[in-house]
Amino acid sequence: MKQTQLWIGDTWIPGASTVTLHSPYNGNPIAEIGYASVEQAEQAIEVAAAAFKSFYKVPAYTRAEILRKVASAMEKRHEELSRLIAEESAKPIQAARGEIDRTIQTYLFAAEAARDNRGETIPMDAAPHGENHIAYTQRKPLGVVTAITPFNFPMNLVAHKVGPAIAAGNTIVLKPAEQTPLSSLILAELFQQAGLPAGVLNIIPGSGAELGEILTTHPKVAFITFTGSPRVGKLIRAQAGLRRVTLELGSNSPLLIDEGFSPDELEKIADETTNGSFNYDGQVCISIQRVYVHKNIYDGFVKRMVQRAEKLKIGDPLAEDTNISALINTTAADRLKKWVEHAVSKGAVVQTGGTFEGNVMAPTILTNVSPDAELNTEEAFGPIITITPFETWSEAIDMANRSKFGLNSGAFTKDIERAFQAAEKLESGGVLINQIPTFRVDQMPYGGVKESGSGREGIRYAMEEMMDIKLVVLRMNVYQP
Repeated sequence: MKQTQLWIGDTWIPGASTVTLHSPYNGNPIAEIGYASVEQAEQAIEVAAAAFKSFYKVPAYTRAEILRKVASAMEKRHEELSRLIAEESAKPIQAARGEIDRTIQTYLFAAEAARDNRGETIPMDAAPHGENHIAYTQRKPLGVVTAITPFNFPMNLVAHKVGPAIAAGNTIVLKPAEQTPLSSLILAELFQQAGLPAGVLNIIPGSGAELGEILTTHPKVAFITFTGSPRVGKLIRAQAGLRRVTLELGSNSPLLIDEGFSPDELEKIADETTNGSFNYDGQVCISIQRVYVHKNIYDGFVKRMVQRAEKLKIGDPLAEDTNISALINTTAADRLKKWVEHAVSKGAVVQTGGTFEGNVMAPTILTNVSPDAELNTEEAFGPIITITPFETWSEAIDMANRSKFGLNSGAFTKDIERAFQAAEKLESGGVLINQIPTFRVDQMPYGGVKESGSGREGIRYAMEEMMDIKLVVLRMNVYQP
């Protein structure tokens, strides 16, 4: 069985302990993963801090070329990397290939951003006494970035942290999700071959509970970027002190569907809603969880969704025709089973699904779900949606906003005033009109409000979060009589 080590300072180092990684789908062992100790995590931070002293001087075109080479290498190893994702995360192979496509684009966007790092000229004479001064700003890298990443997009969400950090001239200590370390460890090889200087990227699989504090409190850590649960995000925020932090946390994305669509248009909306609800078993940060449908089309739309959910193929993530595979672990399956049972006990109706076989949950649609049930108030992170009717557009917006989260929301309507009303009043970091909230392209600003986090990802936006603005002022004509 494959055994892995830690990547610190361009060297493979045995972990302080080892943990067996198992397939979420069939439970088979995949690899023995070397886990870092707190002392090894501290070593990685010290190495990154030492590397920063020279790396921040590396010119932008060199950093851009390194990132471009990584993207090119990923293109050549596309199928290998896709299968790696599928095996360790149980992501269906077609979705895994899509993730690699996006990851390549993310690193290419980072390469472009590295070349386009710029400040601005400040009009000093706009204020009294500002004349005879010239001022401009520069964006400077912060130093050591610690990145803690999730299992659900083990290459692309890692790229959204590693890419902008390198583009900006920072160094990185990456702690990947415990279920998906292999997708991160392979980056050591890719970046080394691309010419990244030693110590710039360090990869330390390990227990989040054990390593979290050193990664957020070490005095040489300048910036923390985390994607995961609100509970952990709040802990990181408390530990980080004055360090900058980007947090991408939970969501239970709402989708509003207005009346006024033709049958063919509703078919298309149902197709897109199915994809946005059940892709990768709903284990997507912006997966549709709550659907609000105008009462005049409600019954027909529920039938359309049930028909589509029941056609989804459940199976091995490596099979070409699989749509639904296993949830990431038994804990997730047990939690969703309890939430379904609780919703039903309060009057919810299971229109389809609701069944489990091991970690595999059938695509599930519930109606008549109480507003205070977990499936409407918490993040499900599974292949399950609730569908609720509404009478007025304002009512739909109010129901959508009845959430502690606010990452992405979506709305389908042909009424321009309702579109603008949704854009203005929906409480989320992104509002997508005539598009599902699961839609994302990797250059757009991405982040949430409320308990969905703070800060923004999307390469240029993440890069700006990871840099300081330095002001330079030159006083002119000082010595002229």
